[in-house]
Amino acid sequence: MLVYLDGEVLEEHEARISIFDHGLVTGDGAFETLAIYKGQVFAVTRHLERLARTCRGMRLEPPDLDEVEKAIRRVVEDNGIVDGKVRITYTAGDSGLGSARSNSKRRLIVACEVGDRTTFPTMVAISPWPRSEIGVLAGLKTTSYAENVICLDWALERGASEVIFKNLKGQLCEGSGSNIFFVMEGQLYTPAVSTGCLAGVTRDLIVERLGAKEIEIEAEVLFEENVDEAFLSSTLREVQPIAKVDSREFSNVPGPVTIQTARGFQEIIAEGMNP
Repeated sequence: MLVYLDGEVLEEHEARISIFDHGLVTGDGAFETLAIYKGQVFAVTRHLERLARTCRGMRLEPPDLDEVEKAIRRVVEDNGIVDGKVRITYTAGDSGLGSARSNSKRRLIVACEVGDRTTFPTMVAISPWPRSEIGVLAGLKTTSYAENVICLDWALERGASEVIFKNLKGQLCEGSGSNIFFVMEGQLYTPAVSTGCLAGVTRDLIVERLGAKEIEIEAEVLFEENVDEAFLSSTLREVQPIAKVDSREFSNVPGPVTIQTARGFQEIIAEGMNP
């Protein structure tokens, strides 16, 4: 694979970063993952706007978004990727082995992979460790992912493909790499960004275009009888039905609202690559 690294397109084995890169040393970086459909990158503008928003929240100057977009398109085209994903990683650059940043040049990496979407019904597990809705990284898409890795590993041991977090108030929040939706009395809901969840691109399109309502609600709602359906959303999951939450199993999976939402999202994709 060819990758973009700090202004150059290189063979992946030629791409090297310093052991003093602050993204490696401290997790001081931002990232975005975008879907590739038929050689086209989906929702570039929304992803780049969120990348800049994450950087500002981290007190890190955003990259040149025109440069990032050109790098994305070049890497996808040069690698001939038809369906897959492309990832942007932006770090504070070389800053030694401590926590303080230096004034060194920031680092931009763009790489891609071939891959399919994971839309089959799945099981999720509720994390025993809460997500902070008041922390400095709440709602930001940073490379500081150790918490997600640990909690997802715990969920995988239990047969789940995703872990779902409560926040410190006990409210339903998000997955390690996804947003969660549920259907109650025919209405589609998702946790509000005030719960500390990341405002996913797929999530936002479902809220804006497909009628989902944002809500603050206790995580135990997923176990209530009047919740008939639930699903995950993300760039690579799109709309993925949830068949089981811990010991609670849903019948008739995927349910009618989930099916309708999945079809609606496919229509959004078909309308254009930059919704």
